[in-house]
Amino acid sequence: MFRLCLLVLLVPVLAVAEETEGARIEYAGGTMASLPQGSGGRMDLSRGDALRIRVRDSLLEIPYASINLLEYGQKVDRRLVESIVISPLLLLAKRRKHFLTLGFTGADGRQQALVFQVHKGAVRAVLAGLEARTGRRVEYQDAEARKAGKG
Repeated sequence: MFRLCLLVLLVPVLAVAEETEGARIEYAGGTMASLPQGSGGRMDLSRGDALRIRVRDSLLEIPYASINLLEYGQKVDRRLVESIVISPLLLLAKRRKHFLTLGFTGADGRQQALVFQVHKGAVRAVLAGLEARTGRRVEYQDAEARKAGKG
């Protein structure tokens, strides 16, 4: 009985530990043909030597020293379809999508680029972590992106 109670108590802890292994991302596109576009995954900045990106079954490790571009931008959508179906008041609401572009030199010496949509709750942590690990400043596409990225 004690083991069963212990197992019931540990299951939520294990689920949280698995959930916090990096920021939620979605691969939007880039030069890596092996990564399926539109696939969800995780970006892990916890290692000191390389950025780990897991998208579906693919694991990509990019040494921080090879990253030469960090760019952040937003795409703002009006909720047109939802406003037609649900309520016209939703036209006043905006949906922001947060995009991070990583430029880096691949193992073959060629320039590579990856674009990710980053979950809104993780944007600031990812940007700050990448700046700290790479020593590079994030380039912002516009004033609104700068405001959202720095808080």
